[in-house]
Amino acid sequence: MYTMRPAEFDYHRPTSLDEALSLIGEEARPLAGGHSLIPLLKFRLSTPAALVDLAGVPGLGEISANGGLTIGALATHREVAESDAVRSACPVLAEAAGLIGDPQVRNRGTLGGSIAHADPAADYPTLLKALGATVSVAGPNGTREIAADDFFVGIFTTALNPDELVTSVSVPARATGTGAAYVKHHHPASRFAVAGVAAVVTVEGGNCTAARITVGGVTASPTHASSAADSLVGGPVSDEAIAAAAAKVPESLESPTTDAYASGEYRVHLAEVLAARALAKAFERAA
Repeated sequence: MYTMRPAEFDYHRPTSLDEALSLIGEEARPLAGGHSLIPLLKFRLSTPAALVDLAGVPGLGEISANGGLTIGALATHREVAESDAVRSACPVLAEAAGLIGDPQVRNRGTLGGSIAHADPAADYPTLLKALGATVSVAGPNGTREIAADDFFVGIFTTALNPDELVTSVSVPARATGTGAAYVKHHHPASRFAVAGVAAVVTVEGGNCTAARITVGGVTASPTHASSAADSLVGGPVSDEAIAAAAAKVPESLESPTTDAYASGEYRVHLAEVLAARALAKAFERAA
């Protein structure tokens, strides 16, 4: 039986962040959970000279909440889903982490690995953009804080330099009266989002005072449906307002992805339907 085998590579297992940073670069790839990288190696779509296993680097998996929420890059999806700190500070993030893949994937896959890979169908990028999160990265020249809006550039492309590592993600504290929801239609085999919508709304006195709607899985990177969100602000919360906002979501979705599973047209339709559901749930939670 034919077995896919990666090309030969050197293997490093650093025990500190500084050591890890000294090893990675164009020819040496960091290894976290491995769910994205290992298939690329087996198909020889990626042939790095070395792998730098981050499992031995201390401190990269910590989760803490102090007003806002900070999650280390090596926190697994299961840890994010089950963390009391995440459930308290940002329950929608815990909820979304529990929707990723299957138990095996959630036990090994990591937050940092997922966002660094920047798969257009991944769940975290869409939600982190909607939440106004910040990605912390470290490199030979020090650390940087990159807004999620600027971090995700395109298909499998981020603002991360080849010699930098994601170290953590921070989500700001929720304002009073804020609710958030993430809804997706997943591929039946991979559970990646064919289309996914994150909605974050703030309500005061029965009126919507702030809204953000972000769509993933449809375009090259998560897209804010700004006109749809803006249509909600300043008005009363109602089923009619939600339906009208959802109907405007397609306006923001340029060049939707078409593949063997779903056409771009179908993905855009899904985004509109899911936006209505996400908004309804977010407003319910805001109340």
